[in-house]
This record gives sequence, C-alpha cells and structure tokens, in this order.
Amino acid sequence: MTNRKEIFSYTKEKYDTDPDYPWVNFQNYAVLRHNNLGKWYGLVMNVSKNKLGLTGEEEIDILNVKCEPELKSQLRKEEGILPAYHMNKEHWITIVLDSEYPKEDIYNLIDTSYNLTK
Repeated sequence: MTNRKEIFSYTKEKYDTDPDYPWVNFQNYAVLRHNNLGKWYGLVMNVSKNKLGLTGEEEIDILNVKCEPELKSQLRKEEGILPAYHMNKEHWITIVLDSEYPKEDIYNLIDTSYNLTK
C-alpha cells in the first residue's frame, strides 16, 4: 500500500514538485505539475469507492497518471489499476493507493507520466 504522503515525498525529491490544491470545494485534491510549464502529470484525489465501480461508500485515495494507450491495456489487468476517474480514459489511468499494487511500480508510472507530459 502507498499513501499520498509517500507520493508527495517521491515527487518532491525526484522532480522538486509540491502538490497544488487549486479547488476550494475539493481541498484534498492535489495536482502534480511540471514546474516550468504547469502541465499536470498527476492528480491525487479522495473519492468514494462506488464512484470507481468498487463496492462500498468509504472514500479512498487514488492517483491519476498519464500512460501510453498500449501500456494502459496491460495495466488494467492488474489489481489496483482502473480506468481514469474524471480524466481522458484513453491516456490516463487511476491507481488505487490503498491496493496491493507495488510502490515501485507506482513510482515508475509517475515517472512515465512526467515524461509523457513534458
């Protein structure tokens, strides 16, 4: 399991990125942006499971990242990887942070998203 604090620590260390909280109504939604252009490479949100097609009402943390469409098809077979919530489903995926999906693989997907959004 990975949590948002670990994600933010990783992106700060690797990309010198601090989370940006742009929405007043969604104060826990954090955007990860490139420092030079401001383009998004990640979005951390807390949403209820049922909005993701999962069973339950409780809120969980998720991370949206961009990936190549060919990779997306393979990743969707993995536990903890879902179609992108509230993003372009062809180019973005959602990672359930409270899943067993490996932390190192999440970091690799963050790196991929960062490079794809340059």
